Amino acid sequence: MTEGQKEPTGDLNADDLQDIERKYDEGAATRTVAPGFAAFLRYVALAFAVYHYLTAGFALPPDFWHMGWHLSGLFILTYAFFPLFKTSSAFDLKTGGWRIGGVPILDIIAMILGVASALYLGLAWRGIPMLGIEEQTFRMGNPNNFDMVFGCILIVLVLDIARRTLGWVLPLIICLFMCYALFGPIFPGILQHPGVKFRTFVSSMYFPQEGIFGVTLWVVSTIVFHFVLFGVIAQRTGLGQLFIDNATILAGRYTGGPAKVSVVSSAFFGTISGSSVANTVSTGALTIPNMKRLGYPGHFAGGVEAAASAGGQITPPIMGAAAFIMAEFLELPYTTIVIAAIFPALLHYVGVFAVVHLMARRLNLQGLAKDKLPQFAAVWRDGWANIVPLIGLLLVLFSGYTPFMSAFCGISLSLIAGMSRVKQPLSLIYAAGFIAFVIWKYMGGGFDLSMSLMLIAGSVIASFNPQPRITLGEMADTFETGVKYALAVGAAAAAVGIVIGVINTTGVGFRIGFMVTQAATALGTDLHWLFTYGTFELFSISDLTLFISLVFIALACILMGAGIPTTALYIMLVSVAQPALAQLGIPPIASHMFVLYYGVVAEITPPVCTSAYAASAIANSNPFRTGISAFTLGLGKVLAPMAFVYAPVLLFVSETGFDFWEFSYTATSCIVGVISLSAAVVGYWLVPMGALSRWLLAISGLIFIAPSLQADLVALIIASPVIVSQVIARRRAAPVAG
Repeated sequence: MTEGQKEPTGDLNADDLQDIERKYDEGAATRTVAPGFAAFLRYVALAFAVYHYLTAGFALPPDFWHMGWHLSGLFILTYAFFPLFKTSSAFDLKTGGWRIGGVPILDIIAMILGVASALYLGLAWRGIPMLGIEEQTFRMGNPNNFDMVFGCILIVLVLDIARRTLGWVLPLIICLFMCYALFGPIFPGILQHPGVKFRTFVSSMYFPQEGIFGVTLWVVSTIVFHFVLFGVIAQRTGLGQLFIDNATILAGRYTGGPAKVSVVSSAFFGTISGSSVANTVSTGALTIPNMKRLGYPGHFAGGVEAAASAGGQITPPIMGAAAFIMAEFLELPYTTIVIAAIFPALLHYVGVFAVVHLMARRLNLQGLAKDKLPQFAAVWRDGWANIVPLIGLLLVLFSGYTPFMSAFCGISLSLIAGMSRVKQPLSLIYAAGFIAFVIWKYMGGGFDLSMSLMLIAGSVIASFNPQPRITLGEMADTFETGVKYALAVGAAAAAVGIVIGVINTTGVGFRIGFMVTQAATALGTDLHWLFTYGTFELFSISDLTLFISLVFIALACILMGAGIPTTALYIMLVSVAQPALAQLGIPPIASHMFVLYYGVVAEITPPVCTSAYAASAIANSNPFRTGISAFTLGLGKVLAPMAFVYAPVLLFVSETGFDFWEFSYTATSCIVGVISLSAAVVGYWLVPMGALSRWLLAISGLIFIAPSLQADLVALIIASPVIVSQVIARRRAAPVAG
């Protein structure tokens, strides 16, 4: 823990929380190495972070060099910190003749080969005449022997670092795609294709634009890493604690206060963190023990935190890595993705908040006592400066500048808020350096006058931060932590590039998409008679085909999401879902958001739900029951994608256009549907309800999500008996309560 942060108020200390995060966050558990080698790795991590930070602000080198340097850092740090197999003793310090600094010789060799294969592309880009290597343009599709050797090495090692950081599931799925590309003739039916020659395959996977050096690695190395680093630094300087304190002030006094604090603080924290596990541990350390003390069951307390924290990847403005990749796929500004995500994220948190409130009413749980709440004046008197970096980042991002420039400004202002103090003149060098950068950009036309003045003002204001100053050594530790967090997402991005290369080479995405729509059409045709009464047709075959296609894709997202990071899952599935949904007339942004949401849902869906497992460790509850609680609490996130596919107006920026009244009506209908489902899950609205009432309310809630007046009337008719019985029961109970 740091000076600007409070110790957890539960039964777990800071070390316990770090252990939980290491256990359930794929990027947090690392091998112990010898002190000398640890110092070397520290310098590598710092060089890696500083390189990305400076190139974001000043200039990016050519893509093949930039991604090559990024991959080199990934290979060095991953092979140093992540063992070959994750056994109980694999992370302990071990020495011997076959190790250097505690790292096995084989890992050192793999590290060197990985760096060589990552940098060879840049070295040989213009050709190396003395080795007979032509310029890269002439080798595209016809790689020489050097290309083949380094290309094969890179493919194998990229799969290996993905396995070391994320487990076996993702590499095995990628291997299936590789087999499909190489052995196309043996596949049946529509999946059959002539096959890709091995040399052509290696060329496609190794050379830029497709494969490993493709869009996913470019986005991670150019944008995502910077936002991960910003989130870690902002958390270190106290922004996370400011969020938690304000959430406690806003929601702590009301019915079920600590649970509502969990929802609100996770929503706030999600604005700077795209990691569900980090969000769970950071906010859950305070909220879960408080919920248990108030009377919530442990599995429910953990489920609340996991469900709320999983929303971090869909909460604007930063969201998760997948959102940046979505912007590249759709060729839209990132700010457009942020705007589209506003209402769906709101719907998710409305659902979680409703379940929490109704459960508190059912259990008659009160809020926190007034003396347990932070004081608004004290919180903002001490922590006001920590909000400056986030404001600066958003100003730059929404003013049309690149995401990496906004991240550069956000990180710079975080450094100033953490390390520059007016009372310590020498420390103002950080503020002075950033102000000089802003002036330089203004002189060169990079920033306009208003933006320059706002950033300079932010630098000056942040220097008046009343909190204790963070030292250079402490900030270096924070940078190192940020790099470690980024290793897993970097490895996943490089590995998933192979999937994109296979899809582009073979067209398998369109083939599977066609299979999905054909299967849905056949099933819809078979079921159509159930919804036809004489000449009256409740649902057409096209309606059923769309719904069944959505269900197929949603199930695929949830099933494949067992053990695969959201970003990798999104990339693989959107390549299949986009062609299928496009054939059904769904706007691209709606189909991409649909896949992203169900990828996030997979994180709180048993049996593999890392956020829920981390929460269960804090709550000391059954992991599976905690996962079930998290899933039921996240019903808003489960249903939101269906809503915005049927009503793209909810995304604000869809190609179908925006109509305020249509949006207002549809949004209200969706919110009513989510609240109905929440009441059915809890078994309580105004008073406790029986099984029949719960089923009726659940069915009506699902129908409310369908955006049409007819559907809403049907839903209202179904829910009417429940509403009437609840009102009557409440009136009968009122005198007794009095």
